[in-house]
Amino acid sequence: MNEYKKILKFAKPHQKYIYGSLFFNILYSVFQIASLGTILPVLGMLFGTIKPEKYETAPVYSGEITDFFTYIKEYSNYYVQTLVSDYGALTVLAWLCVITAFMFFLRNAFRYFGSLLLINYRVGVTKDLRGAMYRKILSLPVSFFTESRKGDMMSRMSNDVGEVEGNILGSLIELINAPFMLISTLVTLFFLSPEMTLFSLLVLPVMGTMIALIGKSLKKDSHEAQHELGTIFSIVDETLKSSKVIKIFNAEKIMDNRFMKSMNKWISSSISLGKKKELASPMSEFLGSITFLIIAWYGGKQIIVEQSISPADFLVFLGMFFQILPPAKSLSASISNVQKGEASLKRVLEILDADVKIEEIAEPVSISTLENNIEFKNIGFYYDKANLILKNFNLTIPKGKTVALVGQSGSGKTTIANLLARFYDVSEGEILIDGTDIKHLKLNDYRKLLGMVTQESVLFNDSVYNNILMGKPDATREEVIAAAKIANADSFISNLAEGYDTNIGDDGNKLSGGQKQRVSIARAVLKNPPIMILDEATSALDTESERFVQDALEKMMENRTSLVIAHRLSTIQKADWIVVMEKGDIVEQGTHHELIAKKGMYNKLVELQNFD
Repeated sequence: MNEYKKILKFAKPHQKYIYGSLFFNILYSVFQIASLGTILPVLGMLFGTIKPEKYETAPVYSGEITDFFTYIKEYSNYYVQTLVSDYGALTVLAWLCVITAFMFFLRNAFRYFGSLLLINYRVGVTKDLRGAMYRKILSLPVSFFTESRKGDMMSRMSNDVGEVEGNILGSLIELINAPFMLISTLVTLFFLSPEMTLFSLLVLPVMGTMIALIGKSLKKDSHEAQHELGTIFSIVDETLKSSKVIKIFNAEKIMDNRFMKSMNKWISSSISLGKKKELASPMSEFLGSITFLIIAWYGGKQIIVEQSISPADFLVFLGMFFQILPPAKSLSASISNVQKGEASLKRVLEILDADVKIEEIAEPVSISTLENNIEFKNIGFYYDKANLILKNFNLTIPKGKTVALVGQSGSGKTTIANLLARFYDVSEGEILIDGTDIKHLKLNDYRKLLGMVTQESVLFNDSVYNNILMGKPDATREEVIAAAKIANADSFISNLAEGYDTNIGDDGNKLSGGQKQRVSIARAVLKNPPIMILDEATSALDTESERFVQDALEKMMENRTSLVIAHRLSTIQKADWIVVMEKGDIVEQGTHHELIAKKGMYNKLVELQNFD
């Protein structure tokens, strides 16, 4: 039930459409009954049940509520007979047919308007839901995405939200309208013939029970199908990003087997889901036909044997009763759809309710610049205590200095960078900016102090200009070009087909590795942050590209506080301080020349890279 309360919050801004649709659907219900009611005098004239001698005087209302409908029917017959006496039977019959047709027109017009407003409601809620999911994804910490498949996230954003729209939002209005239509029609039927109404309703509880049993099993199959669809999207995402590796290792068959295995699971769940979903309609139709035959027998008995109901009244009763079946079927289908969509709703809410582990304190401290230093104080970090990644790590980075972290893979270098950027929070100890724990700083303000260039250049499918502009959205074109010049990027950008306005494709694939990295550096230069984090920014480049990029990095780091993670030790020999790490511990630290003189681990790493 809590899930539905949460989704109804998204419906609240669009409730005017719900009320409007409900209003028109109520009118539709009223005119549905009225249109059938106007047929009664027509049938009475055709069957000859409205006899002139019976309606020479107007009927008198007894005052009893139970006689109200009978009084209305008798007075209608009296009025019709009066008109027949004045204008003739054929003229009155023609006018009754015109009035009935107009009633049917109004009925369907109101139905259309109700459905039209419902489209606005569904689309509006879906837009808000997808928007909320996207904003949540933007706010989630990096750690969340290391544990989640991107394909599954895409499936939740597209297919699961679509299921919520089609099955839950689409059924919500029916869950409101159908009971009203059922009740209003039942009341009319009761006034026509209480005995036949009670008799004909015996099958409805059976129908409801059968549909409810099917609905329960829909949830399980729907959840399995949606989960497997997320796996399929993940496989496709991996295939698109790894096409070169797949082809060079002739791994097409392996990937195809993975895809088809997941696809077969999805097909199995989808077929099971479809079988049960499609069973609901024929089952309700079969039960409806059984009901019709029972009513036909019972009504025939009352007409032929007991003569307690006229043929005209019986035909109207049948017409009114079969107006119950569409809303009854709609109600049962809506319940089944809601149960089917519940699995998707839970998957959507898992994202919306995901714990944002990087949280601010109640009254965070504002910060605008770095005054003195960055201090890592007794830092410990782990996902579980049995596997420590960092332990008792201590380091001070004075303002304006460059500190480099080196060591073998898995030594904890990138973890230090991630902790400084607050992609993760420390498990033990504290990171201080001018003596203030970064957990106590406004996260948005703090991130403004940071710039980052990583080993993998993260660029967007947009122009070069807009990719650089992300560093400072309000920058002028002159500032963007100046940043590109510092990053040694202006020369190659100017030679592109459309210069700075050239679209660089998905992940910047129209550019070389060195060009992509220089655009990333230009973006960081434009932001002009006081603290710069470089995570192996040149390790994936060739020698010529590295020279251009390294020159750009050195320009960028002038008079800036920098934390550099280096794989190629040639790039950090000018660092003010070098920290050598192993398995989360600091084993050596000093300047390049001091560490070479120690003949320790740093010297061994240098020798391995044949660096003098």
